[in-house]
Amino acid sequence: VQVPRDRNGQFHQHTLPGYKQHSDILESMIIKLYSKGVTTREIADLIEKMYGSHYSPAQVSNISKHMIPKVEAYHKRKLSDKFFCVYLDATYLPLRRETFEREAVYIAIGIKPNGHKEVIDYCIAPSENIEV
Repeated sequence: VQVPRDRNGQFHQHTLPGYKQHSDILESMIIKLYSKGVTTREIADLIEKMYGSHYSPAQVSNISKHMIPKVEAYHKRKLSDKFFCVYLDATYLPLRRETFEREAVYIAIGIKPNGHKEVIDYCIAPSENIEV
């Protein structure tokens, strides 16, 4: 199909949807695998074996980076609800940085007056301490 072009790049075709290079389902799977500590090379190999789609480790890394603004927005959001009780705790999880290290993940969970629980926020620190 030949798509007409204009000099200003303002033409948009309305009969066919735009070409999409990646599947939303595959991208969400990439993000989940990456968050579990699977390396970008392992993810690329898995996708190629399971779906026949080729993703380079760099593409996997770029897809994972799309989560950074969402995480930052989550940390900066305003809390609109009131909480009856707030629990603070830390648990150690294996996190991939230069090596796999177990680091403390602090989590704040709020309980609303109606009994529903909500993760208020979280942060990661090398160890549990009073300053975090």
